[in-house]
Amino acid sequence: MAIPRIYNPRELDEGTSSELSGEYLTYIKDVLRLREGDELILFDGMGHEYSTVIRDFSSRSVCLNIIRKGEIRLPDTRITLAQSLPKGGKIEMIIQKSTELGASRIVPFISSRSISRPAGTRATGKAARWRKIAVEASRQCGRGDVPEVSEIVSFDEMLNIPDGRTLRIILWEAEAELGIREILTDEKHAGADSFFIVVGPEGGFSWEEIEKARQRGFISASLGRLILRTETAPLAILSIIQYEKGVFGTVKEAIK
Repeated sequence: MAIPRIYNPRELDEGTSSELSGEYLTYIKDVLRLREGDELILFDGMGHEYSTVIRDFSSRSVCLNIIRKGEIRLPDTRITLAQSLPKGGKIEMIIQKSTELGASRIVPFISSRSISRPAGTRATGKAARWRKIAVEASRQCGRGDVPEVSEIVSFDEMLNIPDGRTLRIILWEAEAELGIREILTDEKHAGADSFFIVVGPEGGFSWEEIEKARQRGFISASLGRLILRTETAPLAILSIIQYEKGVFGTVKEAIK
């Protein structure tokens, strides 16, 4: 049976103890049904993982002995996924799977053809829920960090996020000259380790949006002959970049 893994965003020291209370206590005691002497793994989202043993419970907290502190090597490649809000609950699946596929940051945005347009407290509430989904996906897949999930922004605000050192790509089904393969194998992009990938909504981007993105330094690219759904495209492009950069397909010791 796998040792349970919990996100606790606080750096700890080997040989010390730590107390967890509130929802942590409820989860450990009532959901996982762990007892004194059981093992538990904590990760802090900053590249550290802790092997712990439950020392005892009180009415308000659980006390853990920190047996070992290890480092999880964080990826050298950083990928930001900017995703135009799709309809329904598709964004939750996109965030979950993009976390599993190694996205460093996820930026939900509203474009001209977006159907979903939450605003105000409703938008803030959604962002909070999405961050919890990212935490849970990181816990499940064994990541040492948790991707940042930003608040919902406009199309123009999204275009202003990446800096000049980042390779900026906007996926466009009408792009007839340049495919993602050509971009990633181009010698001038060979050393790129920071990517900003933009995926459109169900109706795609308008010509005006593509032109605006190009003026900001984005390269419009096609994923190929097939037109992918908005929830499929980000998973495809993340997998392609991770494979090209050597993250997928290589087995190395991750914990030091």
